[in-house]
Formats: sequence, structure tokens, C-alpha cells
Amino acid sequence: MKKTPFVASACSTLLVAILTLSSIALAQQKTQPAGQGDQSKLVQMVRDATKQYLDVNNAIKDGYEPFLGCVSGSDHGAMGIHYVNGNLLNGTIDVAHPQALIYEPSNGQMKLVGVEFITIATTWLQNNASPPVLEGQVFLYVDSPNRFNIPAFFELHVWAWRDNPQGDFVDWNNHVTCAHE
Repeated sequence: MKKTPFVASACSTLLVAILTLSSIALAQQKTQPAGQGDQSKLVQMVRDATKQYLDVNNAIKDGYEPFLGCVSGSDHGAMGIHYVNGNLLNGTIDVAHPQALIYEPSNGQMKLVGVEFITIATTWLQNNASPPVLEGQVFLYVDSPNRFNIPAFFELHVWAWRDNPQGDFVDWNNHVTCAHE
């Protein structure tokens, strides 16, 4: 069957339109998933709230202590070393006071790469019917027993100081390593 120039042109135009629309949709999905708020706003808020902790000594002075050593993924990426402030594990979520600061060990130094907001599930659920949400980001539920040997909890990672190719709020970061611990 012979295609007319009109049919060939229409097919080419349709193909270009489909590829363009799918590329735009993919770009929007990667930059701001539906219902998850303005990601760059939360990342900037966390940076503003934690810049004093670029120096790990300031974190220690403010009550943050290392917890569990460097956390590495079983198949990819890592989280790093969580410095947790136990006084902040009180069931409140405040962008200015993350419960954990996450550092990557590198050449004898600790480099701040992100934070983790944490609340024990039973404490949170005493006063709330749904998981915590911070600037449109819904916290993940981690059941017990878990690899950390702590009660069930809700958590949200924010990779404010190190790019994460999987996204700013994904637990594991392929750009973080425990190899230099």
C-alpha cells in the first residue's frame, strides 16, 4: 500500500507530538510528582535550617549523637551516619528541627548530606489519624521489627546537601557512600 505525502506527514507530526508530550510528562513527574508540593522549597527550607550543622561539631554541641554507624544499602547507595537528637523525638515535626542529621564520612571529615525527620508511629498516631506530612511530602512508615531495632516509625529523608539521582526524598542515595568510614 502506497502512502500519500499527507498520510506520511500526518504520521510524522503525530509521532513528534506523542514524543514531545511524553517527554514533558516525564520531566514534570521527575521534578514535581503529583500531590507532593514544591520540592525545591522544602530542600531550601532544610538548607536554611541546617547550614550551621555543616560543621559536625555544631551538631554535637546541639545534642546530636551518632546512631548505628554508617548505613549502607544492601544493593545500592547509602544513607550515611545519622546523628540523632533524642530530645526531638517527641512527636512533633518542625522543618527547622530535624530529628537526625545525616553525614557522609570522607577523608576523616564528616560532610552533611541530608536530614531525616522521624517520629515514633505510636506517639504520632495518638493525636493524628494519618502519617505526617511536611510541605506536601508524606512520610514513609517503617514497621517493626526493622533493621534498626527500634519501634515502628514514620520518616522522611531530605537530601538538601547532596544531590540524589532518585529524588530529594528517597531513602537511599547513590551519591553517598560508607566506603570512606
